[in-house]
Amino acid sequence: MTDQPPFDLAVIALSARALARSARRAGLNVLALDLFADDDTREHAAEAVRVPMRRSVVAFDRRALLDALASHAPEGLPVVFGAGFEHAPNLMRAIARRNPVLGASSETVALLKNPEAFAGLLDDLGVRRPAMAPHGAADLDAARWLSKRAGASGGSHIRTGTAVRARRYLQERVEGRAVSALFLADGAKAHVLGFSEQWPDPAPAAPFRYGGAVGPVTISDGVAASIDAALDRLVSATRLKGLASADMILPDDQSFVLLEINPRPGATLDVFDRGDMPALINLHIEACAGRLPGPLPRLETAFAAAVVHAPATTRAGAVARPHWTADWPSCDETVPAGAPFCTVFAAGQDPLAARRLLEERRDALLARLPSARVPAPTNQKW
Repeated sequence: MTDQPPFDLAVIALSARALARSARRAGLNVLALDLFADDDTREHAAEAVRVPMRRSVVAFDRRALLDALASHAPEGLPVVFGAGFEHAPNLMRAIARRNPVLGASSETVALLKNPEAFAGLLDDLGVRRPAMAPHGAADLDAARWLSKRAGASGGSHIRTGTAVRARRYLQERVEGRAVSALFLADGAKAHVLGFSEQWPDPAPAAPFRYGGAVGPVTISDGVAASIDAALDRLVSATRLKGLASADMILPDDQSFVLLEINPRPGATLDVFDRGDMPALINLHIEACAGRLPGPLPRLETAFAAAVVHAPATTRAGAVARPHWTADWPSCDETVPAGAPFCTVFAAGQDPLAARRLLEERRDALLARLPSARVPAPTNQKW
């Protein structure tokens, strides 16, 4: 390690590509640490480091991450977290002892990701939320309830039903339009950057697995104003800082039901970090310093992004890589069935056009994947 490290910032996430891309837009040299260190991340980062994951779990191995940070990041280099720390405030604190964190504190994350504490907070703030079933409740209608894992993200952990295991809770199912608000927080108030609409990509064992998002989308002025006010109250109460998102259901054009807060840059970074919009990582850094932006440029077109999951065990190197994709595994890797294979993008004059093109591209890519399928082992006789 030299006396003059080349990094302005470290970004750490399960997949750090979107954060690294935003940093490159901002003219920052970043050290990216994630589970993949794929070609796209390497293109945008000054250095990309692959960190081993925990066995059988899509999460960082704590010791491996701390060792990688100590080996590659100078002490005192600021860190921005993406997805992967919602359930790990202790790991956040361990990192913060060596490298200052730009974003939500571990205490704020722990509060927002504790289902009971978060529900109580929303009740105190007068923000509508789904009902939660009391522990040990009997005679529940399984169709009305969702079983969720505390501190999880991405939707793969959500199940329909009333079975409760360790670290899980029951939340009432709310029907309506699934919308996410991307916003900045300065510890006192919020600034909404835009709204996106999201959808699942169901799998037999994961019916609510995250599929994709398109934005910006419009919602009624009245609901938007109510969301702004609710987020102001929530930010003030939790001292949340940085880029975050609020996932919600709009049962109609007059109301919203807040599901959760993701206290870090998340899945819709690609949707909004483009065009004349300033690099969102710069806005994140400014918000952490207590500075929210004034009026920002309007995005004149819509943009959509979707995750393509491998329908079968697939050789990554056997599939051509279209320019409208990202997050590909290394060519020598084999992707197991159901795992994320890549991300597909599309732009359009409006959200409907962007999503229509996105679905066409996704279908075209999926049609190519069977040719790259890894044959299942057979019991051969010789």
